[in-house]
Amino acid sequence: MILFDAVNLTMTRPDRDLFRDVSLTVSRGERVGVLGINGTGKSTLLRTICGEVAPESGEIRFGQGVRVAVLEQSSDLPEGTVADAVYSKEGSWQDWEAETVLQKLGMANHVERDTKTLSGGEGKRVALARALLTPADLLILDEPTNHLDLESIEWLENRLTQMSSGLLLVSHDRYLLDRVTTRMIELDRGSGYVHNGGYSSYLEAKATREAQAASAEAVRKNLAKSELAWLRRGAKARTSKPKARIDKAKALIETKAQGPARSGDLHLEFETPRIGDVVIELEGVSKTAPDGRQLFKDIELRLDARERLGIVGPNGAGKSTLLNIMAERLKPDEGDVTTGSTIKLGYYDQLGADLDPNLRAREVVAGPHREPDWTDTRLMESFWFDKDTQWAQVHMLSGGEQRRLQLLQVLAQRPNVLFLDEPTNDLDLETLRSLEDFLHDWPGAVVVVSHDRAFLNRVVADALVLDGKGTATRWPGGFNAWDESRKKTGKRDVIGASEAKKSQGSSKAAKPSSGRSKSVINHELRQAEKTVASLDKKKSALEKALVNAGSDHSKLAELGDELSDATVKLSEAEEAWLELSEELENR
Repeated sequence: MILFDAVNLTMTRPDRDLFRDVSLTVSRGERVGVLGINGTGKSTLLRTICGEVAPESGEIRFGQGVRVAVLEQSSDLPEGTVADAVYSKEGSWQDWEAETVLQKLGMANHVERDTKTLSGGEGKRVALARALLTPADLLILDEPTNHLDLESIEWLENRLTQMSSGLLLVSHDRYLLDRVTTRMIELDRGSGYVHNGGYSSYLEAKATREAQAASAEAVRKNLAKSELAWLRRGAKARTSKPKARIDKAKALIETKAQGPARSGDLHLEFETPRIGDVVIELEGVSKTAPDGRQLFKDIELRLDARERLGIVGPNGAGKSTLLNIMAERLKPDEGDVTTGSTIKLGYYDQLGADLDPNLRAREVVAGPHREPDWTDTRLMESFWFDKDTQWAQVHMLSGGEQRRLQLLQVLAQRPNVLFLDEPTNDLDLETLRSLEDFLHDWPGAVVVVSHDRAFLNRVVADALVLDGKGTATRWPGGFNAWDESRKKTGKRDVIGASEAKKSQGSSKAAKPSSGRSKSVINHELRQAEKTVASLDKKKSALEKALVNAGSDHSKLAELGDELSDATVKLSEAEEAWLELSEELENR
């Protein structure tokens, strides 16, 4: 059964096309992921399909009687209690399902609360429950994993894969996309590209498409060069040439390939201030929630200059509270926080700074005390804000573009310690991948609160686990090591103190005070991995070049020397990687 058929949809901004002539058909049982960088119109496409906004051109035809349930990025809940928003009016069997959904989303204890008193994250979870419980043939979800903890995300994955209705999904969660979707539609520079399969298949198809585009451009350039030479022959010869061929030659020469959506990788050039011996230290830190729950007790934590620490745990365990205490935005009930004299902290929190909607983006970066200049222009271009976007008012930017602008504000302060509280919310996947690479090479310390599994796996070296019952445990080996243990225990309260003591001899979060830290070893290990990959790529290229050199003996000799040198260096790099791996295992 076809749920909807969208034909030649077009939506524009004053400065550019969002998408033009995009077509998409979705049938029952299909689960379609929507991808694209911030500002390409992902949320607009969803709002257009569900009928909230009308397309500038094109049409959408729904199957007869198709019911649609929607979760938007910013969901307005009806007045009343959470129960009023979620439970069915008839008191039917759906109420039993509602109890289960609310429990899985961590909202079972909030059913009597007025929706006006909910935080942004709580409101999003209630709105998600409302969408999941609405009888529908088509479910449209915009960033459903924002504000969900790991257990809730995994439950949502299973629910979405088992449902028989159709799904249209915008998400930055790469694991969710790969495990749930059956097709992907990518919005790229005004066009829509449909790929079969999940996220991994999409990446392969995108790489193939880009390679084909590059090959086609190379062919065009060669033809243009040939036609240009043909045109430049003597004036007398040109008079006899067919007009059609002259027009074709001019078209080849004048045609330009479509530029990339973004030029280069996310890149900031600034010197990170030196970090002294003391970074941030917590001694016996405890905090109780307003409702009287013990969030954490007697935390001992010392960050080093190359820290890569992820703070994980269920919603309500106190992760953001701990980060605020470490940043000295909030005082602990007990214990002390010491911050080194050389520390310059950059804090990217869940809500971000309040941006004046009428300011231009370049004015936000420059700040209130000076006029924007060329340094701001260069900085914004390095962070993928083109000239049009720099002059756009904040309210004209997409939600993801506003979050990227807030992130740029933080990084432009040139911090040497960076706190990131749910940094992946509303950022597009290309920005996330580039941010992960940026943090990998960044010389400062990083502490991350996140539920994004791919981001945690790529960024953090150790996990600090809060169980919501007062225990904080440092888990060596990063997110994967803890996640595997969590899944084996099958417990929602991530890990108990007794198991922590078995694994590392203490329920405290302190790092060893002597020897090379694990974060330093991890950093060197990752650098070694990059070196091995680079040398292996170079070796393969040289081997291919040798095959193609034919009987050119001088070229063969030259390439042979280079291959021998690359082989030796690759062997040395692999040996260094093995030594670092062994050192890390013995920590």
